[in-house]
Amino acid sequence: MRVPVYTIEGEKKGEIELPSVFSEPIREDLIRRAVIAIQTHRLQPKGTKPKAGRDYTAEYVGNRRVPFHHRTINIGRARLPRTKNFRYLIQGWVANVPQAVGGPRAHPPKVEKNLREEINRKERRKAIRSAIAATADEERVRLRGHVFSVSTLPIVVEDKIESLRSTKEVKEFFKKIGVWEDVERARNKTRRRAGKGERRGRAYKTPKSVLIVVKENKGIYEAARNLPGVDVVEVRNLNAELLAPGGHPGRLTVWSESAINELNNLFVVG
Repeated sequence: MRVPVYTIEGEKKGEIELPSVFSEPIREDLIRRAVIAIQTHRLQPKGTKPKAGRDYTAEYVGNRRVPFHHRTINIGRARLPRTKNFRYLIQGWVANVPQAVGGPRAHPPKVEKNLREEINRKERRKAIRSAIAATADEERVRLRGHVFSVSTLPIVVEDKIESLRSTKEVKEFFKKIGVWEDVERARNKTRRRAGKGERRGRAYKTPKSVLIVVKENKGIYEAARNLPGVDVVEVRNLNAELLAPGGHPGRLTVWSESAINELNNLFVVG
């Protein structure tokens, strides 16, 4: 399959034969597993302090032969651990149990819990190839919500795109190639997050827009990183999450000509 190659002015300058990876069957199940594996590997184990809610002198004494003030049975109160701080007002308070004031949580998160989902290396690579093939499927790309006016997917551009150094240049290129509307869509749908995320450095949620794949970053990353929803990646660093955010394949992708040629070396179907 041959597709046109565009200049950074948006004009066709020739054609290129697509690598065989674009004919890979699209496996949504594998793509979803690969994305979940990436996401879970970013999780940090968390748990409570081992002595949280249990750092008291409270003890349950079920012995009738100890003095009245030193036992916790047959005193007209619930048989629960009680504090032994006789010099303070908290003497006799229930502690060290979940139902007590200041007590521990019944089932707190534990650091030893296995949070990671794993995926086999061959399955992960197959998921990446499948996600690459999905970027050439116009129906899937539009189903993700992307807006564009270019007639043929994937979008392949000459290598000069790797050397763009200003956001203004990238914006003009997007307008000429017919994908700027998708960046505007991401900007218009950016919303403020509700809940604790606002005070944890993630107050805004921005939809994913155009993915730019290059063989080598010669300035394009710094030029495009401030555009809402736009990501730039070198072809050797491609992963399933970049190609299929949220596990949904079909991201609107712009490839440099060298990146397309490099796919033959990195992702061989077979």
